[in-house]
Amino acid sequence: MTTRSCPCGLPEAYEACCGRFHTGAAAAPTAERLMRSRYCAFVRQDAGYLLRTWHPRTRPERVDLDPGMRWTGLEILGTDGGTAFHSTGTVTFRASYRGGSLHERSRFERADGAWVYVDGDFLS
Repeated sequence: MTTRSCPCGLPEAYEACCGRFHTGAAAAPTAERLMRSRYCAFVRQDAGYLLRTWHPRTRPERVDLDPGMRWTGLEILGTDGGTAFHSTGTVTFRASYRGGSLHERSRFERADGAWVYVDGDFLS
């Protein structure tokens, strides 16, 4: 077991943080935690998790991950809703990769009680 902090940016080890969501041992309790776990899934090339946590209404048939992509950090810029008391939420974030960054406002909904990614708008 590694003691390095999780790629999502929280100080916990991967196994205690996003790893438990990736294995199905727990479900992300908020839209922000789901967003962090999805970023971590991109870092770890876990297409299965990305598809499982994508709303069925907007889910693609497959996710093609670039094995050469090197994600280097995640910054949460804002959240709206997305807690245990909400059925929808948004998370605005900047995900950095070697050579650039992605700035997005993502939309999340609850489906069968679990948070799922719906879609997002790229921001400049």
